[in-house]
Amino acid sequence: MAAIVTGLIPILRTAVDTTTTYKCRSLWFGFLCMRLVVLFVAEMPWFKLDADFSCNTTQDLCTRGCFNQHFDKPVMVAWNFFFILLVMSVLLMELFASHLRSAAQKRSSRQRNTTGELEAQGKSASVGESEPPGKMVIDLHKDRGTVGFYLLSTVLRIMVEVWFVYVLLSWNLPKVGEGPFKCKSAICPEIHICLVRAAPEKRMSIYALASVSGLVIATSVLFCLYSIFHYLCKF
Repeated sequence: MAAIVTGLIPILRTAVDTTTTYKCRSLWFGFLCMRLVVLFVAEMPWFKLDADFSCNTTQDLCTRGCFNQHFDKPVMVAWNFFFILLVMSVLLMELFASHLRSAAQKRSSRQRNTTGELEAQGKSASVGESEPPGKMVIDLHKDRGTVGFYLLSTVLRIMVEVWFVYVLLSWNLPKVGEGPFKCKSAICPEIHICLVRAAPEKRMSIYALASVSGLVIATSVLFCLYSIFHYLCKF
């Protein structure tokens, strides 16, 4: 539990930072928190995977060989790697929003300097109201490039989640079937019968992760369609 709290703190701290905000920002950080919680719970049945794997042999070397042969693709490391990619897809827009805020602050500073010079010369200047120093809201109606970059980060998020669902259903799910399976490794040529314990819990963890990914994919696709019709088609 300490690990999940430690992981949630920086995500929540960034989410509540109101210096720069944009449409659906809180939604994406909410998905990050949800994924982290589900990832922590889903990994629990996999913590002792080697102990849950057993074969009808007294030779430990043969059991290890069958284990390596059966679980020939990564599980938890792959899950954590895809979570990192998901975080990067969200932080990509955060970096772009930080760049926009920095540019806006420079323009505001130049406007104040120009106003001060004109006032010193006894002239009046009409300067629009500057952005409030504490918060900046990115208006997606004003810049097609900003909308395009936002859509790019969303498309990358969709690609990461689709790839993750493929790994879950194609790599991991077939490895935790209900029945025993036969194993014949190069180390031990005899045929052994092996079984993975707690298979229903492991399958449920895969279904939970796939469900969250499906929700992220559906929401991201709907947001892309909304952005295209609502922002780009109105230029």
